[in-house]
Amino acid sequence: MRLDLAYDGTDFRGWAQQPGRRTVQGTLQDALAVLVRADPPRVQVAGRTDAGVHARGQVAHVDLPADVAGDPLLLRRLNGLLPDDVRVRRAAPAPDGFDARFSALSRTYRYRVADGPEHADPLRRRDVLTWARPLDEQTMTAAGAPLLGEHDFAAYCRHREGATTVRALLELAWSRGADGLLVLTVRADAFCHSMVRSLVGAMLAVGDGRRAPQWPGTLLDRSARADDVAVAPPHALVLEHVAYPPDDQLQARQAVTRNLRA
Repeated sequence: MRLDLAYDGTDFRGWAQQPGRRTVQGTLQDALAVLVRADPPRVQVAGRTDAGVHARGQVAHVDLPADVAGDPLLLRRLNGLLPDDVRVRRAAPAPDGFDARFSALSRTYRYRVADGPEHADPLRRRDVLTWARPLDEQTMTAAGAPLLGEHDFAAYCRHREGATTVRALLELAWSRGADGLLVLTVRADAFCHSMVRSLVGAMLAVGDGRRAPQWPGTLLDRSARADDVAVAPPHALVLEHVAYPPDDQLQARQAVTRNLRA
């Protein structure tokens, strides 16, 4: 089954299940265990979000018994077992070859910032970062241009043993909405641990004048995590969308994604 999810990450310790901690995966699996009346089925996800990060377009897959998967009331029953800060928006049989993580073409995140008191809204405090200094969105977008394409983003990632930090960054652009909020849209084939929030941290340093516009691009020359890059707070980050190829290309996409890049 393919599950399309949304959640408010404020009170979760991230996606991945952890003993003794409230996580999205653990909460969802506990609800599914009630439905299948057995041990919790393992849910695989498109992208593991960090503690405090939200999702509007998360995608997961899970194997369920035929009688549960075919229940026309599955979606209603599942959401009835879940807390209000996580919702399953759609549950449907997955096509052959579908894997929520390895079949994905790209993930799109957005990060929202209020860079002046006139833009700060207490009702948005759980998903918008308040920044004390004015930010120049055009300068930040220009500073991100050298990062586009396939690079080793080791300077922007927390190292994980055996994992590559090579990624293809497909989009990085700032815009200002009618409400005055600055919104970063960032899209890549995949992201390594803390990569999005590190990119935001570097952009903010450029946007308020503390760093030169060329600085984010120069960090690509580094082979290890850059200590001078601040990791932006998690609460303003939202996973918006996960893109997949046509059904007849899902299996082939898995083969490409599973190939460890150097």
